[in-house]
Amino acid sequence: MCQLLGMNCNVPTDICFSFAGFQARGGATDVHSDGWGIAFFEGRGTRVFLEPLASCSSPLAGVVRSYPIHSENVIAHIRKATQGVVALENTHPFMRELWGRYWIFAHNGHLPDFAPELDGSFTPVGDTDSERAFCWLLQNLRQRFSSRPPSQAQLFETLHQLTLEVGALGAFNFLLSNGDCLFAHCSTRLTYIIRQAPFAVAHLSDQDLSIDFSDVTTPDDRVAVIATVPLTDNEAWTTMPSGSLWLFEEGAPVTHRLTVTAPQPPDA
Repeated sequence: MCQLLGMNCNVPTDICFSFAGFQARGGATDVHSDGWGIAFFEGRGTRVFLEPLASCSSPLAGVVRSYPIHSENVIAHIRKATQGVVALENTHPFMRELWGRYWIFAHNGHLPDFAPELDGSFTPVGDTDSERAFCWLLQNLRQRFSSRPPSQAQLFETLHQLTLEVGALGAFNFLLSNGDCLFAHCSTRLTYIIRQAPFAVAHLSDQDLSIDFSDVTTPDDRVAVIATVPLTDNEAWTTMPSGSLWLFEEGAPVTHRLTVTAPQPPDA
């Protein structure tokens, strides 16, 4: 399947170091060679780069890796196609507008029986289960809250309910953001790390590259990095429980909740 990378920070930060390791997994150190994409929030706007090519050999990915775009929320994806042909329209992350804000979504997993009824307010361009799921999520948010955006607590509660429904149909690891915060759902595998003072040296697992974060940060900086598989080999990453939805804000996990129903005890 695919792999996800996300970043949520309390100050605009570049993702060059993490993306260097992630880029290598797109066809060099791993098999995810069917496309790559990355989206950066900058104020109310977004920069989105997409290619239906292996990221490891992509000149554009090399530019993104070396260009320090600063953002508080970033979502990236490398694809191993399971549904939909290898094409630009099927390349994650996907973007739509809701309540006057851009929303970015990337999915890792497989939803073979997910065929929701869509009302036309959000329509897939490609033919992936991922884009259908994104359109369905936004459609339900619009139906429930109409033209007024909900509070963050209401949004998390509603996304939790919707994720319970979709997650029961297959693997549904995803990252979702509207630029204010970042939602992460671990269906099968997702990890994260919080980098804050005192900062230390980090070394990538997929490339022989290190960085001393104390040289490029201030004591008040805090950065959450979310990845399918840990990107470094000398840091302690936290594995999210399978079946859990997380909300990251200002570089830290604010809340999380299980999205699996606990098994019922057998009858006595």
